[in-house]
Amino acid sequence: MIYPDNFETKIRFDKLRELLKKQCLSQLGKDLVDGLKFSESFKRVTRRVNETNEFKTICLEEDNFPLGHFIDVRESLKKIRIDGTYLELEELFDLKRSLESISAILRFFKNKEEGSYPYLMRLTGNVKTYPYIFDRINAILTKHGRMKDNASQELLQVRSSLNQKRSSISKRMQSLLRAAQKDGWVDHDVSLSVRDGRTVIPVSSAYKRKVQGIVHDESATGKTSYIEPAEIVETNNEIRELEYAERREMIKVLREFTEQVRPYVDDLFLSYEFLAQIDFIRAKAKFAIQVNGLLPQIVKTSSVLWEKAVHPLLYLTLKGEGREAVPLNIEINDNQRIVLISGPNAGGKSVCLQTMGLLQYMFQCGLLVPMGEKSKMGIFDNIFIDIGDEQSMENDLSTYSSHLMNMKHFLKYSNAETLMMIDEFGTGTEPALGGAIAESILDKLNRKQVRGVITTHYTGLKHYASEADGIENGAMLYDSHKMQPLFQLEVGKPGSSFAFEIARKIGLPEEILKSATEKIGGDHINFDKHLRDIVRDKRYWEGKRDKIRVNEKKLAQLVERYEVDLKETSSLRKEIISKAQEEAKQLLNQANKSIEKTIREIKESKADKEKTRQVRKVFEEQKIVITQGDLQEEARINRKIQKLKDRENKAKKFRGKETAPVTVKAVPQNKKQFDPSIIEKGDSVKLDSQRTVGEVIEVNEKTAVVAFGAMLTSVKVNRLTKVSKTQAKKESNTYNQTSALVQERISKRKLTFRRDIDVRGLRAEEALQIVMDHVDESIMLDISEFRILHGTGHGILRTLIRDYLKTVQLVRSCTDEKIQQGGSGITVVHME
Repeated sequence: MIYPDNFETKIRFDKLRELLKKQCLSQLGKDLVDGLKFSESFKRVTRRVNETNEFKTICLEEDNFPLGHFIDVRESLKKIRIDGTYLELEELFDLKRSLESISAILRFFKNKEEGSYPYLMRLTGNVKTYPYIFDRINAILTKHGRMKDNASQELLQVRSSLNQKRSSISKRMQSLLRAAQKDGWVDHDVSLSVRDGRTVIPVSSAYKRKVQGIVHDESATGKTSYIEPAEIVETNNEIRELEYAERREMIKVLREFTEQVRPYVDDLFLSYEFLAQIDFIRAKAKFAIQVNGLLPQIVKTSSVLWEKAVHPLLYLTLKGEGREAVPLNIEINDNQRIVLISGPNAGGKSVCLQTMGLLQYMFQCGLLVPMGEKSKMGIFDNIFIDIGDEQSMENDLSTYSSHLMNMKHFLKYSNAETLMMIDEFGTGTEPALGGAIAESILDKLNRKQVRGVITTHYTGLKHYASEADGIENGAMLYDSHKMQPLFQLEVGKPGSSFAFEIARKIGLPEEILKSATEKIGGDHINFDKHLRDIVRDKRYWEGKRDKIRVNEKKLAQLVERYEVDLKETSSLRKEIISKAQEEAKQLLNQANKSIEKTIREIKESKADKEKTRQVRKVFEEQKIVITQGDLQEEARINRKIQKLKDRENKAKKFRGKETAPVTVKAVPQNKKQFDPSIIEKGDSVKLDSQRTVGEVIEVNEKTAVVAFGAMLTSVKVNRLTKVSKTQAKKESNTYNQTSALVQERISKRKLTFRRDIDVRGLRAEEALQIVMDHVDESIMLDISEFRILHGTGHGILRTLIRDYLKTVQLVRSCTDEKIQQGGSGITVVHME
């Protein structure tokens, strides 16, 4: 049941119905739009919305769906049910083209794989193609709708005679025209004309008596007369008789065809019902694309779970103005049956209520609805609405009386499968009495398990909702700083009416506001103020919580990534050490072979000086080749250490003081030996529990400044272990090789880094995870810019990705790609 009778007007469904008609291709579809009705059958609604959703897919993905001729010939078919009637030539041509469209649509679905469009394919089950009718029509009509000459033998003969007569009369008329022009009766630039279907000569009125014949017409000025020469009158009469004969024969052919088609009229009506359904479903699909409508999950329970729902008419209006509609999030279920919405005037309460009624009614009429993909739609048996003013002078019905009449109907006919919407509940009479009656009605409706949305300003109803099971307060948010509504619904707390703030913004005198405050009492004003403060604080902490959750998730992913990288580095280090040891063995074997070869050649030459000199020269060259890499590495390390020393000297000058060198026992140069207990400037040392070797830059009694690679650090002397030059060199070579290999691997990863990623067609969670991994990799590889291809669609994936990028501190900005290269379908990410 739908209540009241003007329900569609109240929710503005009548406007939506007109928009649907504009999408139809013929009167066939428009008639079905006019007959569009609400259904409470879960099976019927499921079938209708799935048909629309499948056709939406066809509109978006198929380019070859036939849309040629959706022509309504039902009146013509009704006419030929009566014996003696026949199809006119134009009606037959319309029948031909529309049947071709039906046949093409059937072929389209037949050529698709089984299961492609299951709901639409069911519509094709009883529709026939009528090859006999096609063959018969093709034998009668040309492709341009003209009856063929050979449609019958008699027609062929008549048209042949007619063509001969017309040819002969044309030649004779041309001859007479030239003769008249020669005599000067007709101007030389004049040509033959036709009047009343007969060929005539335009003759100057001064010479009309010179030409024997019949005057058929005169020009507006009377200066020209149109004369049919007497000698061709008889021939023109014969042509007219042949034209009558042609018409009679054509009617005969049409009658015979109609007699042959009449037994199939009922079947043809079924075909045109199919064509009407296709036109109607296509119109619904095109409208869904226009308003971003989709198919949510359908549930059998009387419940609602909407995410990012949008009023379709408001969406189109704001879109035309270059603005966006604020989406609605709302849930109605067994535990939260009624949402009581409060908030300031012009804050969006009535739009929220109207959106609720319109979208639910649309869906149960078989239309797709504009909302988020994760939304759920239930099916209700009844939809009741009380919105607007129903006062009637004729029926002596006041505004409040009309509301009470509606409430009486709600109480009598509503049940647990009813969706009700009440706007400005309790208004229209004395506030205290109206509020008490409204609270009692709400209590009764709640006990009947009714579902719905109610808007109100009454504080008493807000208190009642906060204590009653099944009823939840909701607030339309309002920016108290900018003094403007946000049009966002937040369920879980009541809203403030902001009456005093709005009055103050408008410019009402302060003395009036002060007097009103005294009359209503400070407690009531403070209650409203505290309510706003709670709302503001809740929004702030919810934002903080969401940010912390995002950061924690990112941190966990980074820790996991770094653990993996650490394991890879450890494995790589072992691999490098093993490789270095193997290479050292090969170098040693090569050196030994070279030495043995040199000794053997010296012995074989029996110490010949020239030969010995040549052998030594070859050995020295091989020695240089073997040791050149080590010498270059040692020179690089020495340069790096010198840079560290220069940097430390600059740092000491900046601090304005010198570190006192440690006092050590002097050791004669010629007797100096390695002593692990004495640490001096320039010694090689290792930090406890570490394998990296560093060089001592400065040292005093307790601390030492040590250079570990490019890093200077101050360390207590008792944590350092002195190492020999040989061991230091070995450790340094291993470290440098490890570092070089790591750098090489990073360089290779940087070369193979994909600067464009494509997440189209993925679910939101999958796409977001890929983007997060790509951002982490770009940070590690120091990438300055990359692109994310997410497509345009409904903008859901684009918004989700950009919301995440805003939480990444190292992302400098994210912008749309240039229009020529993808526009808003591609996000360009600029890194710090």
